[in-house]
Amino acid sequence: MSDRKTRVLFVCVENSNRSQMAQAFAALYGGARVEALSAGSRPSGRVNPKAVAAMAELGYDLSSHASKGLDDYNGQEIDAAVTMGCGDACPLVKARRRFEWQIPDPREMPPEEFRKVRDLIGTKVKELLAELGVAPAPTD
Repeated sequence: MSDRKTRVLFVCVENSNRSQMAQAFAALYGGARVEALSAGSRPSGRVNPKAVAAMAELGYDLSSHASKGLDDYNGQEIDAAVTMGCGDACPLVKARRRFEWQIPDPREMPPEEFRKVRDLIGTKVKELLAELGVAPAPTD
């Protein structure tokens, strides 16, 4: 059995909301079996405090994350790239498999709508990990 982690890159425009939450969910659900990464095609330079608060409600500390660009991953082997409206920059990422998720940007949404987007991302990450053959992480 291989100790190799499945590398999953989540990409949105600013790397401040959707891709950050997806990265967090992949780390939560995939545990040590996944290397969860995120980036933005035009990174904002910060993680949205609404995303930090929404993930804190689920026990995940997103405050240590940073908004970063795709340049960090150009030329790297990625098992799966999940894009959420990142535009033309995404093809620069070398990925074995690609997925495009139609998820609205929750940046300006009120907290209840923001949570719905967060929960949708969580559901889609679980489905993605299952499709990639990543067993769920053990829960305490």
